[in-house]
Amino acid sequence: MAEPIKNKRPDPAVAPTPQNTPLNAAPISSHAQQPGVASINEEDLGGGVTAASIFAHDPRLVSLIQGRLGSLVGKSSGYIESLPAEVKRRVSGLKGIQKEHSKLEAEFQEEVLQLEKKFFAKFTPLYEQRAAIVNGKTEPTEDLVKAGEEDEDKAEGAAVENKGATDGGKVSGIPEFWLSAMKNQISLAEMITDRDEGALKSLIDIRMEYLDKPGFRLIFEFAENEFFTNKIITKTYYYQNESGYGGDFIYDHAEGDKIDWKAGQDLTVRIEQKKQRNKTTKQTRIVKKTVPTESFFNFFSPPKPPTDDDDEAAEDIEERLELDYQLGEDIKEKLIPRAIDWFTGEALAFEELDEEDYADFDDDDEDDEDDDSEDHDDEDESEEEEEDGSKPKQEPSECKQS
Repeated sequence: MAEPIKNKRPDPAVAPTPQNTPLNAAPISSHAQQPGVASINEEDLGGGVTAASIFAHDPRLVSLIQGRLGSLVGKSSGYIESLPAEVKRRVSGLKGIQKEHSKLEAEFQEEVLQLEKKFFAKFTPLYEQRAAIVNGKTEPTEDLVKAGEEDEDKAEGAAVENKGATDGGKVSGIPEFWLSAMKNQISLAEMITDRDEGALKSLIDIRMEYLDKPGFRLIFEFAENEFFTNKIITKTYYYQNESGYGGDFIYDHAEGDKIDWKAGQDLTVRIEQKKQRNKTTKQTRIVKKTVPTESFFNFFSPPKPPTDDDDEAAEDIEERLELDYQLGEDIKEKLIPRAIDWFTGEALAFEELDEEDYADFDDDDEDDEDDDSEDHDDEDESEEEEEDGSKPKQEPSECKQS
């Protein structure tokens, strides 16, 4: 539906083109020229030196080559310019046809968007009914319960019913519904820290709405809590006015609401205390410093598009922008429509997980044990501590959100 990043460099072309078509396969061979760059054989370097070893010992050479190759992307090989005039005229005619095709693609995407909005209006009453049940404002009808039990295993259903019957006290709605659903959604679970869970337990509802222009807004509604005063926190994703190649909408930028944190409750920072000793007087003092830390609530402070010419910085920001956009799409397209399947974990059966994702699940306990032992070993080497006296959580070299 949308292209994630507007200024991301395209991948090198792999489809047959006049630039990469061999001479004997070129459609018009009378003016085609055989490439004149000889292949580089590692054996020709001599002395046991290989191209790979040269690159490994000189990263600047790799960077230089990548820069030169990047500057060639999109440049003509001269093949089109060498065609006869009547052939170039026909090429221009085909480009005219392609423009008409692009107009239809843009029209198609616009109609798809209008169709999405039409059915979103039909989905909205269902989302409102779901929110009422989750928050204990109403109970599901017998018809809804029977419909939900049709695909469940009878033995499993009986076990759940018996377990609920033994619990003491009356429970309103479904406690921690959205927190549980988010923790089962892999991309979101990676962002949620232990500190975040206290605030996310007060999450009443997550919903979205379309903008008048291309874009959408995610709406997070919270009950009163000890962390911030906001009842509603939103994040809005904007697309560019012009369509991209293929008629897709192009993601432009996102904006999040400012969170009004209560005193000392900002989950996006932590307070470090460091002891400093005066070499002359031998007296010590406590220095407090506020430093950023990982938190789901960094999601509402999205990265800004790159504005400088630093290629490395621009590439880093582009990756973070793409991640930020993908998180918004996951909430819009996966979490909100099928929240109950994420709450129960059934949605995981339909996710395409990478091997690394499976490894993350298997190694969680081992990583926790390793972290505990590392923290214990480091206690004698550092005097840094958080305001509450505990060791600060080890931060990765790069945060996922800015």
